[in-house]
Amino acid sequence: MTIWVQKTLQQSWLLTALPKNNLIYSQVFSLRGSAVSKLVNSFYKLLIILAAMAMVSAFMCVMLGILGRQFDFNIRGLDAYAGYSIAAALFLALPDTLRKGDHIRVTLLLQQLPSKVRNVFEYWGLIAGAGLSMYLAWFACRLAWQSHSFNDISQGADATPLWIPQIAMALGCIGFALAMLDALLARLQGRTFFAVGEAETANIE
Repeated sequence: MTIWVQKTLQQSWLLTALPKNNLIYSQVFSLRGSAVSKLVNSFYKLLIILAAMAMVSAFMCVMLGILGRQFDFNIRGLDAYAGYSIAAALFLALPDTLRKGDHIRVTLLLQQLPSKVRNVFEYWGLIAGAGLSMYLAWFACRLAWQSHSFNDISQGADATPLWIPQIAMALGCIGFALAMLDALLARLQGRTFFAVGEAETANIE
């Protein structure tokens, strides 16, 4: 363990000792950045896959409810399971939806501002969004933990422990906060984060 720590410290010292314009220095950090970017994008893809599975689950719950009314059988808590699935799909899809620029942005004010002032408002929006999304992620994780600690149970016929569906909400909020931070970092670094570029999904004229 001590040898590993010494090697790690030596490597970190070598990296910091390299000049900023050194080609090796830039290549090392570009490789690290690309690896982190791939990991984050894989997390977004995992969440959107889970969201798609949740949508399929909601569809199956609805179809079972229809078949139950037609053929006179009942599955307890089916409506609650459909609601959990829809809520999970909504939260899990948040980061990938942001990355693809599918969230509605109202640009009535921004379109009338000079470019420099617009950049200030864009930064303010990203910083505020990152802060609010991080608070939302913290609150969602805290809520799921409290539900698990106090053994909260759904009051419906399903009697499901509430921390189970709340995990999906917490994961989606964590992914959304990560996406907002990624968007802010991309803005600071001058790289593109939103897949649609500067095109807006919806404008109010």
